Amino acid sequence: MKAGQEKGKTKWREYGESLLIALIIAIIVRSFFLQAFKIPSSSMEPTLLIGDHLLVNRLSYVVKVPFTDIVLFHLGSPERGDVIVFRYPIERDKDFIKRVIATQGETVEIKDKAIFVNGKRIDDPWGRFLDKSIVPGYIAPKDNLGPTKVPKDSIFVMGDNRDRSADSRFWGFVHRDDLVGEALILYFSWDRNAKNPIEYIRWTRFGKLIR
Repeated sequence: MKAGQEKGKTKWREYGESLLIALIIAIIVRSFFLQAFKIPSSSMEPTLLIGDHLLVNRLSYVVKVPFTDIVLFHLGSPERGDVIVFRYPIERDKDFIKRVIATQGETVEIKDKAIFVNGKRIDDPWGRFLDKSIVPGYIAPKDNLGPTKVPKDSIFVMGDNRDRSADSRFWGFVHRDDLVGEALILYFSWDRNAKNPIEYIRWTRFGKLIR
């Protein structure tokens, strides 16, 4: 074999090894540290818009066996106001993103859109209401609910766009084992409905922390 051929083989081997190492690092990062998500609906507006791309901190609450839902151990507990990603309890192949409203042991009640936790009205700077009408609780739990106590190891969540969100008011609580992580930062945002091509990319949202 000629020296040039040996050099060429060595070069391709180096490329292959570099790609393999990069793949392993990517798998480790995705499994234990950060995961990318895209917002497909308006349920978290105005905090998160359709077309927002964000990174989720997978080490916020729980560590799982890679590519499974098997919990190794818990690292912390969500607090009111956290924006979290979790397995949707009804269809477990889907991930949802909502805001924590109440945690285990707390009692939640909604009266004419106002939220009460343990009998006290909470400060709710996140809520957005598009529908001014009030739906009675006996018709639907959208504007009036409870009181209901959050079970052990569970969380009550709601979307910020309160009139356009399917959340704990309708399908119940999120178990802490179903947590994926806490929403961290926006790294890209795309407005597919923009009329001007220049406005397709929402540059001002890049690097925005999710609060």
